[in-house]
Amino acid sequence: MKPSELKTPLSRELAEKVEEKMEHTIKGIEETLNEILKSGEVNFNDVKSILETLKPSFSLLSQKWVLEILYSLLIVGPLSFNNLKRLTRANSRSLSSKLKALTELGYVRREVKTEPPLRTRYYLTERGKGVALLSLPILYYIAK
Repeated sequence: MKPSELKTPLSRELAEKVEEKMEHTIKGIEETLNEILKSGEVNFNDVKSILETLKPSFSLLSQKWVLEILYSLLIVGPLSFNNLKRLTRANSRSLSSKLKALTELGYVRREVKTEPPLRTRYYLTERGKGVALLSLPILYYIAK
């Protein structure tokens, strides 16, 4: 599919830039993987073992509301529970459980201000920011 045929709100020029960057990134990843495998420092079983340790994160990221939470915090910035609820349209129970899981995996930081009025805000950690940014090309690529 050509960038001009994408069903995204990107202008043709911006879509072409995104496509160019993605092609460059994919090629770089492939070259790096081939170098690593060729060196013999890592083999298929090593990669398989690494993937096993990533299952909790992949499982969480594929759940409803999780990416919406990450992107809300990435694009809008630190948010209260109610603002996250409004932006994502998640119900309180779902949002609460997803935020707890994201916090446990180190993607989100919860900060409570104890002075009146009591306020709780959620922040994207550097790890969370990285995951959100790295998932964008995957989502874009899948959507093409």
